[in-house]
Amino acid sequence: MITIGYIIISIGLVFMLIGFIGLFKFKNFYSRVLVSSVIDTASFITITIGIIFIKGFSFFSLKIVLILLLMLFLNPLATHTIARGAYTSGLRIGDDD
Repeated sequence: MITIGYIIISIGLVFMLIGFIGLFKFKNFYSRVLVSSVIDTASFITITIGIIFIKGFSFFSLKIVLILLLMLFLNPLATHTIARGAYTSGLRIGDDD
């Protein structure tokens, strides 16, 4: 179980590294916000699942699952708020190319 947990955490770190490198490919603010949200969500899910496998299924795992569910709700909300704030402040798509 511990080895599986470390493998899953490594996959999450690879997601994060590939996404971080790919983030520089985009020039538009809105594209970068979208990619950073996907990186954050995918990496966080895999890393927390790896932590659950390492620690075993216990009360600690239940708390980690609750944190995971909370982040799955709050991360898109925060990304939407950032993008909406940029749009309402006057940054239009294609302005920062």
